[in-house]
Amino acid sequence: QGQLVESGGGLVQPGDSLRLPCAGSGFTLEHYAMGWFRQAPGKEREGVACISSNDGSTYYADSVKGRFTISIDNTKNTVYLQMNSLKPEDTAVYYCAVPGLIPLACVPAEYDIWGQGTQVTVSS
Repeated sequence: QGQLVESGGGLVQPGDSLRLPCAGSGFTLEHYAMGWFRQAPGKEREGVACISSNDGSTYYADSVKGRFTISIDNTKNTVYLQMNSLKPEDTAVYYCAVPGLIPLACVPAEYDIWGQGTQVTVSS
């Protein structure tokens, strides 16, 4: 079974940028839809950004639209989440995931294979 490994998290100040890579092994990411999710303390895991394998169309949560960008580098078998203009409310553990089937929505229930997560903390 394939594995996903996220990295790139850390402590940043409001307004800063971070790029989170998610490297895949054991399967070719370009053949799958991909998603980035996050979970803040005491809150449910939520979809942040997802990308379709069919046409590359993307979905973004309203809270990150215009600030975050999901992309795939097929040569590196890696999906990225570029996060700009970070806010304290973006603080969470960020996960990348692959769905078992074609996902109907960018929601955790549609995704089967998960990375271990990477912590992002936005604080002054």
